Amino acid sequence: MRTVYVNGEFVPEAEAKVSVFDRGFLFADGVYEVTSVLGGKLIDFEGHAVRLERSLRELGMAMPMSRDDLLAIHRRLVAENGIEDGLVYLQVTRGAADRDFAYPDPSTPLTVVLFTQAKPGLADAPKARTGMSVVSIPDRRWGRRDIKTVQLLYPSMGKMEAKARGADDAWMVEDGHVTEGTSNNAYIVKGDTLVTRHLGEEILHGITRAAVLKVAAEQGLTVEERPFTLEEALAADEAFVTSASTFVMPVVEIDGASIGGGQVGPVARRLREAYLEESRKAAV
Repeated sequence: MRTVYVNGEFVPEAEAKVSVFDRGFLFADGVYEVTSVLGGKLIDFEGHAVRLERSLRELGMAMPMSRDDLLAIHRRLVAENGIEDGLVYLQVTRGAADRDFAYPDPSTPLTVVLFTQAKPGLADAPKARTGMSVVSIPDRRWGRRDIKTVQLLYPSMGKMEAKARGADDAWMVEDGHVTEGTSNNAYIVKGDTLVTRHLGEEILHGITRAAVLKVAAEQGLTVEERPFTLEEALAADEAFVTSASTFVMPVVEIDGASIGGGQVGPVARRLREAYLEESRKAAV
């Protein structure tokens, strides 16, 4: 049985509880982060902590603890649950208060929950060798996708639609351009040029995205941060996605059409290897 963290206490998962009046449950009034664990160490922890602070700030919530304390909780959960490869999920909500659309008094204690998931062989996913398939769907999410909120119903619906259509995931499209995947940032490669959507309120500011773009520049790729269309993606040499749990994951099919001959391309393969190597070195 896993040990989880709930509002200052480490408890067995069966004893972990939050109020039925919690605003995360009633309004999806909360944010989250996911940090990968490889070899028992946390990947890109600092970046996730910085983004957590930003998400909270955008919603008018305070950071519930220092980064050092947050790191200590992550490390204790990893150790107590024996996580070699896996994930640490963190959720912070505005806390429990009588149901009202208006925010409760600022003195209301925030709800803070962390738990782990063991994912043996996380960095050795078979899809990294064969590539994944995606389908396109309309992007019908709210407008502030740069805030990593817990309101994930539409991305969940998108994943289920992809599954029903025989694909691994979905790319969301708005105004004729790809925004992102249901839980990842999207990229295409043409020659020596890497294209991914620019940062803004339309997409999540991926922590893995930032690291991979740095690696891409170091490897001599030209990076263009701009919207791209499905037509551009279908004509690309390669495509891939990035996220904290998939790292760099090649995409070899979009809406049933092959990308790059349906084979994992050299750029995605090289970026994945380089990102994992650098991340392991910097892991805490």
